[in-house]
Amino acid sequence: MNSSGGTRSPATKEMGWLCGDKLHFWEPNQTFHTDRPDLSECFQLSVLAWLPCVFLWVASPAYICYLKKSSRGYIMMSLLNRFKTAFGLLLWIVCWADLFYTFHELQQGQSPPPIYFITPLVLGITMLLATFLIQYERLHGAQSSGVLFFFWFLSLLCAIVPFRSKILKASSSGGVPDKLRFTSFYFYFGLILLELVLCCLNEKPPLFSNVVTDPVSPTRCNMFTLYIYLTALTCVFCPSFCPFSPQNPCPEATAGFLSTVTFWWFTSLAIKGYKMPLEAKDLWSLNQRDSSKKIVPKLLKEWEKEQTKVKSSEQNLTTKATYAKQQPSATNHVSGGAAGGETSPEEVEVLLSNQKAAPHQPSFLRVLIKAFGPYFLIGSCFKLLQDSIMFVNPQLLRMLISFTSQKDVPIWWGYTLAFLMFFAAILQTLILHRHFQYCFVTGMNVRTALIGAIYRKSLVITNAAKHSSTVGEIVNLMSVDAQRFMDLTTFLNMLWSAPLQIMLALYFLWQNLGPSVLAGVAVMVMLIPFNAVIAMKTRAYQVEQMQHKDARIKLMNEILNGIKVLKLYAWENSFKEKVLAIRQKELNVLRKTAYLGALSTMAWTSAPFLVALTTFAVFVSVDEKNVLDAEKAFVSLSLFNILRFPLNMLPQVISSLVQASVSLKRIQNFLSHDELDPNSVDRKTSSEFAVSVVNGKFTWAKEDEPVLDNINVMVPQGSLVAVVGHVGCGKSSLISALLGDMEKVEGEVCVRGSVAYVPQQAWIQNATLRDNILFGKSFNESKYRRVLDACALTPDLEVLPGGDMTEIGEKGINLSGGQRQRVSLARALYSDSEVYLLDDPLSAVDAHVSKHIFDNLIGPEGVLKGKTRILVTHGISFLPQVDNIVVMVEGRVSEMGSYQELLNQNGAFAEFLRNYALEDIVEEDEATEQLIEDELFPDDVLSNHHTDMVDNEPTVNEAKKSFMRQISILSGDSENFRCRSVRRQSQKKHQEAQEKKKPQEVQKLIQAETTETGRVKTKVFLEYAKAVGLVLSVIICLLYGCQSAAAIGSNIWLSQWTSDSLTNDTQNNVHKRVGVYAALGIAQGVLILVNCLLCRAYCMLRAAKLTHRNMLQGVLRAPQAFFESTPTGRLLNRFSKDVDAIDSHIPDNIDIWMRTFWYTLNVLLICSALTPMFLIVIAPLMVFYWWVQRFYVATSRQLKRLESVSRSPIYSHFSETITGASVIRAYDRHAAFVLMSDIKVDENQKSYYPGIVSNRWLGVRIEFIGNCIVLFAALFAVMGKDTLSPGLVGLSVSYALQVTMSLNWMVRMTSDLENNIVAVERVKEYSETKTEAPWEVEDKKPPAEWPTQGNVEFNEYSVRYREGLDLVLRNITLSVKGGEKIGIVGRTGAGKSSMTLCLFRLLEAAGGEITIDGVKISEIGLHDLRSKLTIIPQEPVLFSGTLRMNLDPFEKYSDDDVWKALEHSHLRKFIGNQPAKLELECTEGGENLSVGQRQLVCLARALLRKTRILVLDEATAAIDLETDDLIQSTIRTQFEDCTVFTIAHRLNTIMDYTRSDKGRFANSSLFPPTSFHHFECILL
Repeated sequence: MNSSGGTRSPATKEMGWLCGDKLHFWEPNQTFHTDRPDLSECFQLSVLAWLPCVFLWVASPAYICYLKKSSRGYIMMSLLNRFKTAFGLLLWIVCWADLFYTFHELQQGQSPPPIYFITPLVLGITMLLATFLIQYERLHGAQSSGVLFFFWFLSLLCAIVPFRSKILKASSSGGVPDKLRFTSFYFYFGLILLELVLCCLNEKPPLFSNVVTDPVSPTRCNMFTLYIYLTALTCVFCPSFCPFSPQNPCPEATAGFLSTVTFWWFTSLAIKGYKMPLEAKDLWSLNQRDSSKKIVPKLLKEWEKEQTKVKSSEQNLTTKATYAKQQPSATNHVSGGAAGGETSPEEVEVLLSNQKAAPHQPSFLRVLIKAFGPYFLIGSCFKLLQDSIMFVNPQLLRMLISFTSQKDVPIWWGYTLAFLMFFAAILQTLILHRHFQYCFVTGMNVRTALIGAIYRKSLVITNAAKHSSTVGEIVNLMSVDAQRFMDLTTFLNMLWSAPLQIMLALYFLWQNLGPSVLAGVAVMVMLIPFNAVIAMKTRAYQVEQMQHKDARIKLMNEILNGIKVLKLYAWENSFKEKVLAIRQKELNVLRKTAYLGALSTMAWTSAPFLVALTTFAVFVSVDEKNVLDAEKAFVSLSLFNILRFPLNMLPQVISSLVQASVSLKRIQNFLSHDELDPNSVDRKTSSEFAVSVVNGKFTWAKEDEPVLDNINVMVPQGSLVAVVGHVGCGKSSLISALLGDMEKVEGEVCVRGSVAYVPQQAWIQNATLRDNILFGKSFNESKYRRVLDACALTPDLEVLPGGDMTEIGEKGINLSGGQRQRVSLARALYSDSEVYLLDDPLSAVDAHVSKHIFDNLIGPEGVLKGKTRILVTHGISFLPQVDNIVVMVEGRVSEMGSYQELLNQNGAFAEFLRNYALEDIVEEDEATEQLIEDELFPDDVLSNHHTDMVDNEPTVNEAKKSFMRQISILSGDSENFRCRSVRRQSQKKHQEAQEKKKPQEVQKLIQAETTETGRVKTKVFLEYAKAVGLVLSVIICLLYGCQSAAAIGSNIWLSQWTSDSLTNDTQNNVHKRVGVYAALGIAQGVLILVNCLLCRAYCMLRAAKLTHRNMLQGVLRAPQAFFESTPTGRLLNRFSKDVDAIDSHIPDNIDIWMRTFWYTLNVLLICSALTPMFLIVIAPLMVFYWWVQRFYVATSRQLKRLESVSRSPIYSHFSETITGASVIRAYDRHAAFVLMSDIKVDENQKSYYPGIVSNRWLGVRIEFIGNCIVLFAALFAVMGKDTLSPGLVGLSVSYALQVTMSLNWMVRMTSDLENNIVAVERVKEYSETKTEAPWEVEDKKPPAEWPTQGNVEFNEYSVRYREGLDLVLRNITLSVKGGEKIGIVGRTGAGKSSMTLCLFRLLEAAGGEITIDGVKISEIGLHDLRSKLTIIPQEPVLFSGTLRMNLDPFEKYSDDDVWKALEHSHLRKFIGNQPAKLELECTEGGENLSVGQRQLVCLARALLRKTRILVLDEATAAIDLETDDLIQSTIRTQFEDCTVFTIAHRLNTIMDYTRSDKGRFANSSLFPPTSFHHFECILL
């Protein structure tokens, strides 16, 4: 059949109606079997012309709907848009000019074929549609169009064939037969080309992101139009001032289609990151679609729907519905809502038990699928497309090998195949990275949503639920578990994609090798149960590892929170051993996991080889006619290589799925916890009482006994009510019940109006002092000053380095206890609420400040008069001034009434007052009063706003006045008298300097987390290599090389094997060929196993163990100042996320990097050896590779560092929130704190998102290099087809097809390794922190019995908190003889606690020295010193574990000793009543004991240690007067011959202390010795 006539092809006959008689539709000889191929004119006019039109008409309806739904405003008509529209109309004119010309020919009597009518008509209408779309896009704010880009690109591609064909015909025929159609086509081609170029350019951003839909009244129409006009001008000419654009918008939103597909829009950041290290300000704003504001509500909405569904299904089954918000009912909780929180029982004698998991829970997996499934599905569609294209190249390889083995075929076949392979690979690259982009963004969104949901939930969970999920566990949920979901989404599609790829590969293998492939399938099937067993065991180990990790993080959290106590008791080693014991268990599990991982890796890495071996062996063995030629072998090998990825990924995905399922269950359980019911406290009642509780019965957990029973309290509007009672009687629980923090079993609670809450232990944020007081309220100068005065904070501002703008550390660490409590009071006062719940706020301040606060703030003449106040108190000095007193006894209200009424009733309250308070009252005359006034409070002590202790009291009857005066003296807390006689002169000297201090000089306490910049130092890699072992590191590298050499060797051997078919020598060498091939493959598998065991199970774990141990040692050895300036969240982040990176991620990175490096090296060597011309292209490709890598690694590394740094504040803020959840709820600041958390998460994602885009940006460019390698390998194979055997061509090209992935992974792993090795850098940073003095100094060890006397001498001693700050104590000289009892009193911030801390060397001397029994404490080891002293600290700290462990962590004492200590500390009865006795489990922070009970445990610790020197730092502040009296008697008897330093909170605490020689600090005439015996009082 020739091209001009003769026999017509069947296709031509069928298409005769369209093409007519003159034109042929298909002519194979003209197309294939010629050196100048061409397509027939009819084919060009039909298929090639219609193909783009069909695409546009099919895509348009969906595209128009999409534009309508996601309208982003409109774009003003621009020059670009005008040109695009004009060219579109011109195209329509050109097409229809052809149509009219055909009609003209018809009129002239010619008979043009139908195709000449149909094609111009279809093209013309399609051009009108394209022009319509151009305008429709503009009106809906689309700046770039993928649909139109594809249309113009397809049109141009299809027009290239006729473009060439017309020129060839014109040149062969010597002229142009049809001049009009010839001219119109080239006009058409030029316009299409222009449209494609213009389509690559971007339109300007739309003017308004949302179309204004508010109705505008006619009277305001002109103003509105003017506003729109001015705003439009602003957005056009000054985009930076446009009100609708973010400060640093992400260019992705405005990127064109090509820029989006190739991720070109990221290049600007890559260049910036290469030129200089990126900083947070360089990062783009987060896209709105990815922000917490959009993502979290979407998840919570689905979660609520799921809960409602479960609730309704349970109701149908007539079971208890506890999974959705109920109306106010008997119990004060809601089961498993969408947010979370905590309560804080202060005085609960009943211990809390863990909440049992509900029998049936809502499915969180279903919620995730509904919330994020649709977006993820788009990525899945891309994956499906990529999987299909993946199998194109093996078929092209088959054709290429076939081409090289044929003679006398046109050379253009080979070149066409080479370029087809290149374009297929390019298309595969672009589609794959689009798929990855969708997956990673989904993962990022899932993490954002999970953190948001967990944070919200933690704010409202019940107390019982809080105890089953500790802070450490919830931090793990946020960090590790949320990360696991993010990691899983990346390869989740492999669950269906891997089986699909395997099936397609097997189908093509069947076509290639026939039934022999079943042998390979059998091998794969045999590996499945093996892998299933490994997966099951891995899951079990995963659960175990997470439990150990939770336990370790929980313990670290407690250690960091109680580090001061650990240092004071010298318990660091004990707790270090506890952490290391848990860590060892964790490492043991990791080692077992590594063994399983090694077996799994060997099995699945060897799987493609084993499949190939068995298949080839069976193929050549079953039939002598079966010849393994190059085509069969290397096409099969390329299919086996495709098979390698799903087979390798499937176990990893299953493993990730296993891990994520564990995490899913943990998160689901947490989100299903019971919630506090916001409706349990009626806040809208119009009752005459401000606060009322009727028949109230309350418990901390549903299954526990009630803590409060039969509570009936009515508090009239504007009254002051005091709640009194013994430790653990339920006073704080009553306040918690009024806040709604307890489970309400029965009764009604009504609180009218807004609430301000001051907890017993003040909650202070890591913010400025002013921010702590304002607490979200707007700043009002005059109101603010009044608040400071009322709370006695004004003098403190003079002491603080930055005044009220001083940053307060975590938990208020740089404020004294009294200052913290007064800040808490100031917050309550500034809030201007209607009801004030004050939980013993005066216990932390001294008597003078206590009186000042009562008189000016709480009392009948205070700022809060007229407000409703409920005051829990242990003090009785102010009781006569309150309106009503509620007396609590064992969880019940025993009495209620005014002070006088209760005295007249002669009940328990009157008995308590008589027995305790009145026994020591001595009637004093006015002279004594004056003596106290003159000497204890001289004029220069008191600031102007301070009132006198006695003279300004409200007028009450004489008996009451006398009683109050005596009680004021007895129980007065002298902590905060700033006795200027001690520091007056020095303060005067420094006063001017203080005033002149500029704000710039104020140092931030919590410094921003430092980030390393630039390349990761080689030293860090060396440190890790040293931890692994330098010799072992070299051996591991060599083993990887050998493994890769074995793999390459087996394929080279295969190439030789296939060459046997050319010499007809196949059958003679079968056994030898199969045997050597098998040996090389098995060697590869064995090397992998040995390498994995050596690398993962031994070396890497050794490094993980060492780095963690060094960091733990470094942190525990750090001085106290380090913990004051380093947030707990930051430290926890290092111990969780960074340690996890060293445990898991770095070994993975090293493993993949080593394998890809050796593989790439071998591929390049093989390609160069086979076709030396390949060396010519290697050089420019490697330069481009190096250039891309440098840009990427520099930017990606810094993005990872920024992401790490921005992660810590999320956890710090969370820990802070958990601690203060009750306060946050009370002040109704829930929404504000949720917003703060969302902002911190978004800040973190701001640096994470460019990180994932940088991987896509890299992937597209690196894979382009790989695709070029494929192209040149194929081109050179075509060019050298006469010299190369088909086997070598197959070997070269099949390896080149694989190198794309290797190059990509190598750069990715280089970057990931640098990113993750940052964890080693960060861990190393804390391993090398500045340490405190040595724990033990061998040559300066004091005698074992030291101190024998207990003599303490301060000699010209001065101290400051940190370098650069003012002195806290100046030139103190003091001598204390053994056995003396020293009372230390003074105003808040005067340095009382600092003085005691100096004894323990928590603060090191700035001058002078302290000696104990003649030994200078600065010369001996810290543990030698601290173990010989005992302190009962201001804040009682307990650790989770048994009570016995809390008392005696080193197990030095017998049970009898412990029981004796408990008896003396008045805890024996309580502990004896517990079923577990000494093994009683204390929860995190000891929160299942009241504050008073915790303080008694601390006393028991002191009694056990029984050292010669005892320090009591406001130790009885949280204890009622009666218990305080018992404790003081215990101290008097048990520590009779010990030296005791007491920071006194009540003067009766120190009234019987010894007098020593009257020194500079002694004030010998404070009180008459006849009444107070003898005491030494140091006034500061």
